[in-house]
Amino acid sequence: MTTTLGQPHFAAIAWFLAFVAVTLAITFWAARRTRSTEHFYAAGRTVTGLQNGLALAGDYMSAASFLGIAGLVALSGFDGLIYSIGFLVGWPVVMFLIAEPLRNLGRYTFADVVAYRLRQAPVRVAAALGTLSVVTFYLIAQMVGAGNLIRLLFGIPYETAIVIVGAVMMAYVLFGGMLATTWVQIVKAVLLLGGALLLAGFVLARFGGNPLALFAAAAERFGGEVLGPGQLVAEPLDALSLGLALMLGTAGLPHILMRFYTVPDARTARSSVTWATAFIGVFYLLTFVLGFGAMLIVGPEAISAIDKGGNMAAPLLAEAVGGTGFLGFIAAVAFATILAVVAGLTLSGAAALSHDLWVNVVRGGRADEREQLVVARIATVLGGVSSVALGIVFKGENVAYMVGLAFAIAASANLPAIVLSIFWKPFTTRGAQASMIVGALSSLLLIFLSPTIQESVLGRDEALFPLRNPGLVSIPLAFVVGLAVSWLAPEPEAARRFPEVQRRVHLGPEA
Repeated sequence: MTTTLGQPHFAAIAWFLAFVAVTLAITFWAARRTRSTEHFYAAGRTVTGLQNGLALAGDYMSAASFLGIAGLVALSGFDGLIYSIGFLVGWPVVMFLIAEPLRNLGRYTFADVVAYRLRQAPVRVAAALGTLSVVTFYLIAQMVGAGNLIRLLFGIPYETAIVIVGAVMMAYVLFGGMLATTWVQIVKAVLLLGGALLLAGFVLARFGGNPLALFAAAAERFGGEVLGPGQLVAEPLDALSLGLALMLGTAGLPHILMRFYTVPDARTARSSVTWATAFIGVFYLLTFVLGFGAMLIVGPEAISAIDKGGNMAAPLLAEAVGGTGFLGFIAAVAFATILAVVAGLTLSGAAALSHDLWVNVVRGGRADEREQLVVARIATVLGGVSSVALGIVFKGENVAYMVGLAFAIAASANLPAIVLSIFWKPFTTRGAQASMIVGALSSLLLIFLSPTIQESVLGRDEALFPLRNPGLVSIPLAFVVGLAVSWLAPEPEAARRFPEVQRRVHLGPEA
């Protein structure tokens, strides 16, 4: 098919400018209300369950979801849907295991929970390592998607596009903090759900409104193997490792966990997860239709010709079924998706640097409000500059795949320490430190030794570690190390405070 992608696209530019104008107005409104660290990090804890559910969905439905999964399904068939399923099934873990304890025990970051009954400095340094590792990989995916999108729509160089995205995102976070980020994510979630429903409706209209007819047409044209496993993830252990990382990684994502501090109480935190799961479930069901629709209507060759990672499948599909005007709208929705997620990621990275490291380690918890806000904004600038640099370095990678690696790091570095600190009495400071460091470093090392880096990036014939996703090894390893170190080096004070943790988990901060 012929496409206007790669040329200046005036409909997309108009939608893009309209979105930026609305969100900058939100930022101006939020900036007038952001006068303390509680407002900067937690929106003053005034967000309702429905609002936080939409914001959670907006924070979670990233470029990997909209651009990456559609591309993977269009190029690889059924196997691309492992990301849709994996991203969705992680939410029951958040609902039943994490949401309520997190809200009752913490203030701004998940490190508040892990460090509650342990020594502050060692735990927070290790937690910052895990947080920044996850944020880095997640940011790479978002920035690569943003750079490709703006490059193709505006007809400007990729690097310039990355800088534009970084500048707009920093404006949201620097001036509006969590309040602006929350409302940007709500606007984005509504636009994304509406755009995906409309696009899926156009696709299904060509197949009599029947998804089964769509899948049957894909099998007839490309062979029955597109509806079976093996096109993207050929080895069963690879599939298991990826699925485990996606399912457990959600409960360790720092920018998602941070959202539970924006609500007034644990009950609202639970209701927000219910809303988020409903919105996210609907969206991921739609990715089935979008991916196979792009495969049939656009074609794998045309998608790969525009972007080798397949990230432009959804915009190309929009142009094919709705013309250039609809392409402009869908592209603007994709851009909104990226900006909202990048803002949330940058804020969580800034919180790790300022709240965890500066305030609680360097200053020993004695920094005043003004100093905390200044450091938070400096950390935001550092995060924004880093995201621009990473986006340029990793040009061309599939964004869903990069997020899969971020989930593996989150499930390895963060989740074991959170679970053990809340539910296991003998857990110690050294155990937490060892679990988080080993989880982060082992997942990063195994990613480097995997075919992802050794074969795809470095061009070598064979990788030292056979799995493309390290979750199957790094997640159990982090749990085992945390348990073993805690048994070998008991900490009576941490065990003595465990009943206090349990009381607060179940009864709230007032207990």
